Amino acid sequence: MNTNALSHAVKRTAVLTATAGLLTGPASADSPAGGRADTRAACVYYNGNALTVYGQRGDRVRQVQCLLANRRYLPWGDVTGYFGPKTRAAVKKFQSRHHLTADGKVGKKTWYALYHA
Repeated sequence: MNTNALSHAVKRTAVLTATAGLLTGPASADSPAGGRADTRAACVYYNGNALTVYGQRGDRVRQVQCLLANRRYLPWGDVTGYFGPKTRAAVKKFQSRHHLTADGKVGKKTWYALYHA
């Protein structure tokens, strides 16, 4: 592929990404949403609503963290898959701002709000 074709392909991909409003992750660790205020990462770690709480690890936790990072309740660097104190504080803040019981546990109502906020 020549340089002009590659440049066009890269520009086109950027346009498609901005239009869709989704990325597979942040473009920059310095920016909460990849450098664009209106761009969110696609959170595809878990699709469900099982209770997710402090001390857990895994894809459910990564999903919570990604959704929180998309809404700027948690920095992207804290999307680790471990539900620690930073995640619990972010969950409580999100719950409080969405008129949910701020218990730091991600149950059905919090999952719903995370997906639909």
